[in-house]
Amino acid sequence: MIPTISTIPIQHLASGDRLSIQVYKFIGAQAGKKAYLQANLHGAEIVGNAIIHQLIEFLMTLDATQLTGEIWLVPVCNPLSTNQRTHFFSTGRYNIYDGKDWNRIFWDYEKECDDLEEFAKSQVYLDPAEIRQNYLKRIQFGLKKQFEKIQSPTGLPFNERYRYHLQSLCFDANYVIDIHSSSNQAIDYLYCFQSREETAKAFLLNYGILMSEYDGHTFDEAFIKPWLELKKKLVEFGKTIQFDIESWTLECGSGMQMNRESVKRGIQGIKNYLAQKEILKIPGFPIAKTAEHEIKFTIKSQVKQYYAPSGGMIQSRVELGSSIQAGQLLYQILTFNKNGELPVLIDICAEAEGLVYDVSTNYAANEGEYVLSVL
Repeated sequence: MIPTISTIPIQHLASGDRLSIQVYKFIGAQAGKKAYLQANLHGAEIVGNAIIHQLIEFLMTLDATQLTGEIWLVPVCNPLSTNQRTHFFSTGRYNIYDGKDWNRIFWDYEKECDDLEEFAKSQVYLDPAEIRQNYLKRIQFGLKKQFEKIQSPTGLPFNERYRYHLQSLCFDANYVIDIHSSSNQAIDYLYCFQSREETAKAFLLNYGILMSEYDGHTFDEAFIKPWLELKKKLVEFGKTIQFDIESWTLECGSGMQMNRESVKRGIQGIKNYLAQKEILKIPGFPIAKTAEHEIKFTIKSQVKQYYAPSGGMIQSRVELGSSIQAGQLLYQILTFNKNGELPVLIDICAEAEGLVYDVSTNYAANEGEYVLSVL
């Protein structure tokens, strides 16, 4: 199978150069659902590019009859952040022009839908496919108005132009997979939305963060939140429905690295997920024991992050992936002073049991800077 390749310009630079993103579209022999995958929204988080590259190579070995529907893949989806550097280090988590996190800028249709209750009431006696099409038209109309603002004489700032380009690629999808990694160092895990815990097993990961609250500003939230809110409204009018629409953020390892195991797990999980959704028909997938796979979820609000209480050098830190108990030593801070006193070691102990899933890359910390996170 050979993909259709589209190149989409996203920014014209003062130098005359243009930044673009490239989309690889694999279209199956039969019409069906659409899966959208992207990687590298944050500049240092490059693992997803290797995952998408290997998925492209794999899909090219298939016959069109082995794909039902469409798979769209977008590697290096944010060239501006990917190319951002400070000395040897790739940063790119924040837009250096306005200081905003690249994954906190997205357009949430639900916040503009003032008549959601009225719309839901009008859909109660329709079947799920009709409801989906009717609501999708409203979302796409809202997106069209965003484009009209871009084309107006006043225009829009770049972050709003950029988000339009990405979101216009995926709003008609059934499944969205946004591939990230830690900007620091981390294990592999995923973010999961309500009522999707069982489906999450298909990614074959051991840990997940369950989104109990969401504001709609991240890419995965902006895609699924309108549908979750519509579902709630329909329930109020006595109609229980589960839209076949899902959104995931896969966190595959550490930033600025191409960890082979993270890439391998990412590819296997995505293949298994797409096979379970009957988009791919490939030997060995979905894996027979997928339903038995155990994934440990932590509600996002219960994730505990530790910040340095004093400036200094981190030492004796527990290893990434360690299970810890309350009161256990997490790390020490070697603190220096300008008071004519000797340096001091400060012990930082765990407030509660859990798993260390993310740690800072830098072992020097100013007061109040991030050190590690516990599930």
